[in-house]
Amino acid sequence: MVNILYKEESYQLLGVLFDVHNELGGGFLEAVYSDAIQYELKLKSIPFERERQYKISYKDIILPHHYFADFVVYDKIILEIKSITNLNDRHTAQCLNYLKISGNKLAILANFEADKLMHQRILL
Repeated sequence: MVNILYKEESYQLLGVLFDVHNELGGGFLEAVYSDAIQYELKLKSIPFERERQYKISYKDIILPHHYFADFVVYDKIILEIKSITNLNDRHTAQCLNYLKISGNKLAILANFEADKLMHQRILL
């Protein structure tokens, strides 16, 4: 039997993503999907933070550039939203970097493509 990390939380989060895609379809900007996701998370009383900032430490300093995760859900799942034709390795690497600096173990990368919702779980 496979042990899925944050199975119930992931299931609820994917339900939100599918609700948004079923209602809006594809073709909107990422910000529109993020606004709709925020609405659904609040409606379902799912705890989240939008655009959480992560500082990057290097040796004894904090670098001037920061990362901003689209959402952190349940204070343990990074949710990265895209609205592009195709995901690529750069998007996966972005999620891995978020996981490294946040200390979280799971990211969900969601792409609101024109015809369907694409999503992938990324584990660290």
